[in-house]
Amino acid sequence: MADFKITDQTISVLQKSLDLRAQKQEVIAGNIANAETPGYAARQFSFEENLRDAIDNPELASRPMNVKHFPVGTASISNVRGTLSLDVAAAPLGDDNTVSVDDEMFDLAENQLLFEAGSQIVKKKLTLLKYAANNGS
Repeated sequence: MADFKITDQTISVLQKSLDLRAQKQEVIAGNIANAETPGYAARQFSFEENLRDAIDNPELASRPMNVKHFPVGTASISNVRGTLSLDVAAAPLGDDNTVSVDDEMFDLAENQLLFEAGSQIVKKKLTLLKYAANNGS
């Protein structure tokens, strides 16, 4: 019998995206909280490229040909991790703090909108599954 899945890859991609957006929210909040801290280097959290690569290049095989072989693909969606980097640009005020509150507020709003959109899509997908499970009623 073939593997049967109730949901497609969309749910797992959205779940991972929401988890990573929550992490990004924490990084942005930390930057805003340290906007007045001298010497603080702003952190940037990015994951979009890694998630896109995992979607475009899924694992080639779920089972290796031989039990002694390593799995070929490692770009599974569940393995996607974000990348945390420091903004080491010159601070405009001379206190070596690289946080731009305006940029952080923009990133915060964008991240919040994308999180809300993702959660709404998950809600719609689950509503459709519930509808199908109840025989269309």
